[in-house]
Amino acid sequence: MATLYTQQSSNITKTYLLMGTFLVLVIAICYGVSFYFDNPAILYIGAVLALFMSIGSYWFSDKVVLKMTNARQVTKEQAPDLYNIVENLSITAGLPMPRVFVVDDPSPNAFATGRDPEHAVVAATTGLLRILDRSELEGVMAHELSHIGNRDMLVMTVTVVLAGFIAIVADMFTRLMFFGGGNDNRDRHPAFLIVGIIGIVLAPLAAKMIQLAISRKREYLADATGALLTRYPDGLASALEKISQFSMPMRNASHATAHLFISDPFKSNGKGIKNAINSWFQTHPPAEDRIRRLRGMNSL
Repeated sequence: MATLYTQQSSNITKTYLLMGTFLVLVIAICYGVSFYFDNPAILYIGAVLALFMSIGSYWFSDKVVLKMTNARQVTKEQAPDLYNIVENLSITAGLPMPRVFVVDDPSPNAFATGRDPEHAVVAATTGLLRILDRSELEGVMAHELSHIGNRDMLVMTVTVVLAGFIAIVADMFTRLMFFGGGNDNRDRHPAFLIVGIIGIVLAPLAAKMIQLAISRKREYLADATGALLTRYPDGLASALEKISQFSMPMRNASHATAHLFISDPFKSNGKGIKNAINSWFQTHPPAEDRIRRLRGMNSL
């Protein structure tokens, strides 16, 4: 049976592997472009930036996420119910009290971020606080605290910065290769140009695959661990039902941060070919499956 600390060692290892993969991928792109333009400086600059972003993603990724989501920190006086719930669950879980944030967004959702339990953050949208009762909010916060205890948010948050930087590098080099000159080099290396273009086009897709590699199973695990923490699986199940029924996408979310939230912030759970294709790239398991599993815990 899953416990609060089951995945800690595994997720720390995954974080280092993720950072290493990122370094290799960015340096490979920079090498290709520097070779194409016959300019070694591109490789050196790219390698330094990749190393800086890799290290910076570990230390500052939580600040980046909070800035991207426009989250604001709240005190016990400003959000007493949310603060008390997080405080009580932290004591029960044996975790340090995380900082509590609120995102001004009508769409109900929540996330956790931070590099370790001592620097953790939990955040809820104003929409979530409006539609959930206390037991449902406890279920959601227990889910987020489970991510903290399992060290899920370390690898999930680092992914935001690294995947985003890969997309920026790919876009920058695409513009450079097509609009930045280098006609002589294009004539000399037509085959390499094709390979370079393919690599640059596929880089953002590779970044997306890295995000999806942050397995959907961690959501199931956080659901189960959170239910064990509250001893009331129906609370989280009911919360997920309400969240999934809300059709408005979040204003303060991006594809880079989508996997951090308890539910898909873009609400792409409809029918049709477009949504079927979108489901292949969703960072969350279907809400129906999560709810069914939580309801099944009552019979155990």
